[in-house]
Amino acid sequence: MSASDLVALVCCDLGSIVRGRSLASRDLGKHREAGVGWVPANQALTPLGPLAEPNPFGATGDLRLLPDPATHTRVAAGRGQTPLELVLCDIAETDGSPWECCPRHFLRTALAELAQEFDVHVSASFEHEFQLRTDAAPALPFSLEEQRRAEPFATDALRALAEAGLEPERIFPEYAAHQFEVPVDSSEALASADRSVLLKEVVREVARRHGTRASFSPLLDPEDAGNGVHIHFSLRDGRGAPLLYDARATARLSELGARFAAGILRHARALNALTAASPISSARLAPHRWSAGAVCLAERNREALLRIPELVTLSGADEASQLHLEYRGADATANPYLALGALLRAGLDGLRAKLPAPPLLEGDPAELDDAEAARLGVGALPGSLEEALSALAGDDSARGWMAPLLYEAYVAVKQAELQLVDELDIAEACRRYAEVY
Repeated sequence: MSASDLVALVCCDLGSIVRGRSLASRDLGKHREAGVGWVPANQALTPLGPLAEPNPFGATGDLRLLPDPATHTRVAAGRGQTPLELVLCDIAETDGSPWECCPRHFLRTALAELAQEFDVHVSASFEHEFQLRTDAAPALPFSLEEQRRAEPFATDALRALAEAGLEPERIFPEYAAHQFEVPVDSSEALASADRSVLLKEVVREVARRHGTRASFSPLLDPEDAGNGVHIHFSLRDGRGAPLLYDARATARLSELGARFAAGILRHARALNALTAASPISSARLAPHRWSAGAVCLAERNREALLRIPELVTLSGADEASQLHLEYRGADATANPYLALGALLRAGLDGLRAKLPAPPLLEGDPAELDDAEAARLGVGALPGSLEEALSALAGDDSARGWMAPLLYEAYVAVKQAELQLVDELDIAEACRRYAEVY
């Protein structure tokens, strides 16, 4: 390690863009306690460039980026390259107290409420899809040929992710052109959101070193499959015992798990504003697009917004420790701390209200007639970001999960994004977002 190498102190903003300040690695120790300066209006920057106007911050105020040593990440340099080194930060007031618009603080408070009220503790994993930007003709979906054509990218990416401590499980080609998926091992909830941020930066770094670009944009081509983020999560009590599993229950989902799932489905349309957070996101979330075609709970069914993945009993694997829920309606334009924090608060609402278990859908939700869909509680996701923001505004509980200043700032950023793409057709809007994500 060279004393002149740079380390970036960064945060993930409301548009899921990583921003921050860099300093010499040798000086990191000087900033561990007090961090570096930051500005409230940085949370009003849009992913497309301009500052959202109006915004609640203006030109006043000062904050600090406080580095979390547990997130210190370094990927060594190759020949003629510089290392990637960064530390994720909390955004704090100048006295060190949490800033109400800090996304990590938003997730922490949701976790604290779950633990205090119900002794529920969360492990999670963000499963990302991305596409390499290349003019080369793609090989067949899911084929070994596609992976081999991308070599040594796939090998180097997996190696770099492991070096960064992100515990990648595998990397493989997906359905869309030059598309790959990288599942990582589950971890404590805050760490899982940290890993989501770090994974994107590490994959992008490896792609840069190979002279290409990795895009996590939800939709590169409106006619093709897009890139989603599947949020997997499990619940345990304070002793580590699984809380979602009940061998006697339907789909083996416990009463607590069913109530938690019901809360997510109750707030699904409002959640969409936080988990599929761009003007192009809704175009991916449609039936038969390998995404999430309907608001419902299903076992194994990939058309459902909320899914119970299949349990594997080979080699005597324990079912109780495997059972978890998968939320399929997110993408990389969502801030992972806000997305996971909102999912947990929706589930918490389900626990508090003791909601009944939602029906378990079998078959294709798109084939249900209106009466059957109503009977089963199967609904549609918002058809646009405007519709999702309206659903968030009209859901008193969901809107209340966010501090008033955070809600105002978030809506300002999203409204500004909508204005910036208002005159673009869907194909051009996809191109704009592909350049950013």
